Amino acid sequence: MAFLDELAASVAGVSTAPGDVAAVATDRSGTTPRGLPSAVVRASTVDDVRRTLRLAHEHRVPVVPRGAGTGLAGGAVAGSGTVVLDLGGLDRITGIDPVDEIAVVEPGVLTADLDRAAAEHGLRYAPDPASAAISTIGGNIATNAGGMRCVKYGVTGEAVLGLDVVLADGRLISTGRRTVKGVAGLDLTALFVGSEGTLGVVVGATVRLRPLPAQTFTAVAAYESVLDAAAACSALARTRREPSVLELLDSATVNVIDRAQGTDYAARGKALVIAQADGAAAEAEIAAIADVLGKEATWTSTASDAATSEQLLFARRMALPSIERFSRALIEDICVPRSRLAEAFQGVERIARTRGVDIYSFAHAGDGNLHPIIAYDRSAQRLPDAVREAGDDIFALALDLGGTVTGEHGVGLFKRDWLAREVGADVLDVHATLKSALDPRGILNPGKGF
Repeated sequence: MAFLDELAASVAGVSTAPGDVAAVATDRSGTTPRGLPSAVVRASTVDDVRRTLRLAHEHRVPVVPRGAGTGLAGGAVAGSGTVVLDLGGLDRITGIDPVDEIAVVEPGVLTADLDRAAAEHGLRYAPDPASAAISTIGGNIATNAGGMRCVKYGVTGEAVLGLDVVLADGRLISTGRRTVKGVAGLDLTALFVGSEGTLGVVVGATVRLRPLPAQTFTAVAAYESVLDAAAACSALARTRREPSVLELLDSATVNVIDRAQGTDYAARGKALVIAQADGAAAEAEIAAIADVLGKEATWTSTASDAATSEQLLFARRMALPSIERFSRALIEDICVPRSRLAEAFQGVERIARTRGVDIYSFAHAGDGNLHPIIAYDRSAQRLPDAVREAGDDIFALALDLGGTVTGEHGVGLFKRDWLAREVGADVLDVHATLKSALDPRGILNPGKGF
């Protein structure tokens, strides 16, 4: 094939070996592609990316950009006739400026590694997806990933000041700036954040860092029902307190954690809320938060030191690993107005009963982002119909409650039809117009997002 010959002659890290291409054909969603990619390019320089895209554009070959493959919506799934562009080799932190509180990074940098490097300067990278130890900054930018601290510090996009992006034809552009403020021109940075590799390939990012908090305090409360727990979170929102973390776990999740970890959370209540406050006023803030959460609670506890705080966060960190210990999991992601969080949990419980499936739900309650985890048998060769139908019911529930079908995982392959229902035909036409302008031959991650 002329394209592959030219590619191999232009870029060092090209492989067509069956084992190599099979290893990058899917992501954590577990989606099985139709066929295998023709090749994988393991880029180690920006020029590798530029040459790959320039040739792919010329030959009209689809390219699937890939970070660490931790995505949950099928955004990095690559089938027959595609080339996977693996950006994991672009993994340098090229600079940290402690005065301007910014870092300049390549897309293959692991999120947790950036956070650790920033900590050496008394700073932190605030976005904290659950996959921080294994996911890359580039992947997080592609999906506009979130995490537990988003209730106070915002999602990935709010930390991205500027990007270096290779367009479909191989041109390299820079968007945004190194300053906190800047309104010159259209906000192209925001356009590329969350675009799932469909408009361009991110090869560098300037991100905002935050000071490490002087202190952090944690509170946890148990409740008789998930509705009581959700009501407590809504009551907290009305007080205008500012938690840095506010997480809610339902009864099914609490029970599976006890089963997997040997804990006894369920003896204290049927749902858990875990809150943190940080900063100079954290002690007073957590006291006020604990007071609100404790009004209807069956059990409460607080912590002022790191070790005890970690113990109180243990349940939240172990939620997904505990579920996956006993079954396979379809990890879903919806977001609803905070005022309707109780209705969302109630609706998910109803869907579980109707479809006859096990659903474990936990949420970033501070921003209404709910993760219903639908469990199914490990031996299943394909996604059971009841699981797929429950997922569709959950997306419909989100829209009925005035929410969205994805808060942080992205659209990928899984939610394209639901995106159309959420945004409507006119908005999709605008998406298509932008796509056509930036990728006129449609080579960038085709079939994903929209």
